[in-house]
Amino acid sequence: MNDISLQRVLLVENSLDDILLIQRAFKRHRFAVELKVVYDGVEALEYLRTAVKEQQTLPILVIMDLKLPKLDGLEVLYKMRNERAIASLPVVIFTSSNEKQDIATAYKHGVNSFVRKPVAAEDFIDAIYQIGKYWIELNQRSQP
Repeated sequence: MNDISLQRVLLVENSLDDILLIQRAFKRHRFAVELKVVYDGVEALEYLRTAVKEQQTLPILVIMDLKLPKLDGLEVLYKMRNERAIASLPVVIFTSSNEKQDIATAYKHGVNSFVRKPVAAEDFIDAIYQIGKYWIELNQRSQP
């Protein structure tokens, strides 16, 4: 049975402060999506695999930090890109890392976008707005 509720964005983040800022940005800009939050890489993969198994609607976007407990964002991305049912989901890495190796590895594993988290709260919220504006409102997705 398909889930016909709002389109969903999966947020994979373990920082409560960052989660609250992202939720604030989504609320402020009234994106017409449900923001589903999971706190580690294992939980992210379990959520996506369960959605596939139960034939639920997959998220239209995954926003993911790199530094996650249990399984880091690069490992989650690698696993996603190697599972046919979830391989094409758009993934934005949203992280405080600016390491050239992290950026190179993320793109090698098929990330759609790599965005560094701004330090100032308003800049952080604006970055999330820009991500949402593009991926939720402007980007044209293929229909299942």
